Amino acid sequence: MTTPFPFTAVVGQDDLRLALLLNAVSPAVGGVLVRGEKGTAKSTAVRALSALLPAVAVVPGCRFSCDPAAPDPECPDGPHEAGTGAERAARMVELPVGASEDRLVGALDIERALAEGVKAFEPGLLADAHRGILYVDEVNLLHDHLVDLLLDAAAMGASYVEREGVSVRHAAKFLLVGTMNPEEGELRPQLLDRFGLTVEVAASREPDQRVEVVRRRLAYDDDPAAFAAKWAQEEAAVRQRIVAARELLPQVRLGDGALRQIAATCAAFEVDGMRADIVMARTATALAAWAGRTDVLAEDVRQAALLALPHRRRRNPFDAPGLDEDKLDETLEQYAGDEGDDEPDPDGPGGGGGQPAPDGGPQGDGGETAQPEAGEDGQPQASGAGEQPAARAAEPFRTRALTVPGIGEGAAGRRSRARTEHGRTTGARRPRGALTKLHLAATVQAAAPHQRARGRSGPGLVVRRDDLRQATREGREGNLVLFVVDASGSMAARQRMSAVKGAVLSLLLDAYQRRDKVGLVTFRGTSADVALPPTSSVDAAAARLESLPTGGRTPLAAGLLKAHEVLRVERLRDPARRPLVVVVTDGRATGGPEPVALAGRAARLLTAEEVASVVVDCESGPVRLGLAGQLADELGGTAVTLDELRADSIAGLVKGIQGRRAA
Repeated sequence: MTTPFPFTAVVGQDDLRLALLLNAVSPAVGGVLVRGEKGTAKSTAVRALSALLPAVAVVPGCRFSCDPAAPDPECPDGPHEAGTGAERAARMVELPVGASEDRLVGALDIERALAEGVKAFEPGLLADAHRGILYVDEVNLLHDHLVDLLLDAAAMGASYVEREGVSVRHAAKFLLVGTMNPEEGELRPQLLDRFGLTVEVAASREPDQRVEVVRRRLAYDDDPAAFAAKWAQEEAAVRQRIVAARELLPQVRLGDGALRQIAATCAAFEVDGMRADIVMARTATALAAWAGRTDVLAEDVRQAALLALPHRRRRNPFDAPGLDEDKLDETLEQYAGDEGDDEPDPDGPGGGGGQPAPDGGPQGDGGETAQPEAGEDGQPQASGAGEQPAARAAEPFRTRALTVPGIGEGAAGRRSRARTEHGRTTGARRPRGALTKLHLAATVQAAAPHQRARGRSGPGLVVRRDDLRQATREGREGNLVLFVVDASGSMAARQRMSAVKGAVLSLLLDAYQRRDKVGLVTFRGTSADVALPPTSSVDAAAARLESLPTGGRTPLAAGLLKAHEVLRVERLRDPARRPLVVVVTDGRATGGPEPVALAGRAARLLTAEEVASVVVDCESGPVRLGLAGQLADELGGTAVTLDELRADSIAGLVKGIQGRRAA
């Protein structure tokens, strides 16, 4: 067995270590979500924690780790009689990103259940993790339905498996730890809220600390056992402190004053729901026990807020996580003590409402009209204009769903129709590999004609492997939304680019909610660039869009060819994910020989591969050439003017594509 890196040897990362230890003291805190860049000891610290947890007593032979002092009366391996048991080390179970639902919750032997009427249950990872740690690396890449199952089990302390009328329930109480790199995509706000605490980690910028990290890691790699022995005394001290804090925890008093501070803090930061209040109360109690106290102090409430609230304040993926510590201190000071007679000042400290607008500037068109524009669309000088500074995006708005025509088989999501493991049942087929979703009626129909030949004599149905039928289900998939944005001089008018960016930001928000991947291609001057390769991080796409400069000629063909190349590469990486291309342009093509003809040929490459497309027509002025409409025809898609974007017309366009292709 590999010797884990000692927990006490981790350099820095004080918040991470504290959050993990608080959950070790009180698993009711609700787990930890660790967010941070790669190479910051996230996984190392989590794996090291398991060695600090006290040993657990289990019923010998029980696959569900029942406590011999209080065995689970509904244990599938039970019933067990209370008594003495054997001790074993607490487990740390890792859930792979590609795990199936059956691997997580366990699986029933459907054939035996039908033929013999017995509950032949094979436990999953939730059973293995009972009374230990369940660790999910890259939890943001885990399928949503698995995250839902995981968090439901963590909240209820039990796992339920239902298969065609056969039910199994077993205890599943564990310390849940997830790690993620935000650059690879965010968790939905509903899932973020289910983690008790969150910690942001980053590599130290102090040379001395970085030197110590390297020194310790090299020493561990050279001789893990000797390195662990060097830290054995510190490890034992922390282990004893965890045991002492667990014993002290029931005696900790959470007074009315601390409760009032907790409630006031959650209200001041406008946190949705009541889960934050409960998590803060449990965290503050665990902090007091960890410090060896029986009373919760204001410092415990403050630390609990810093760990429990940052991820609950995000309203959309473009909001940076974090907490205003000055505001936190003012709130705690205002509600210090048990009385709380003073009403909070509605204007806040300083009064007068002297806060800047949320976007840091004036609202409406006032901040835009003062900016110089590039030439009118119809003027030759526009296409050759120099680079213009980046325009600020207009306020994003809610859009209706864009969908890709047909039925796909891509990754689970919330956008287009697809054949998935979850959703409504639409038919049955022979299973390919392990059976996961039984279609009972089809299975019975397949087995019924053979009962006499199989010598059936009793009431039971004789079922063979060849009779089993897998249910086919229809749900929703996530797509790749690839934005192809014209950043040439003819698009440089500030108000126009502001509206375009606002519309694209709106669609990015929609893509985040629907679990899509997004990409961004821009073209200007003489070439096209991949500003953002396909990714699940809409934060990165929004940042690239915000800083997008404009100016130069309009190499439309280069932009479409670059989009074709991006889709070709992505199809090799993820062949099941279907794309939707959104081209934002006025339709002009300038520069090089026969630019319009080249753009038409590039568009037909995408049409030949049946890529769903929408063209956002940004042409303005009294004279309109209709070039964007011609481009939409070449792409087999539909065009919409820029003025129509704020009326949710993009969503209706893709429905138009569906009807057009159906005709």
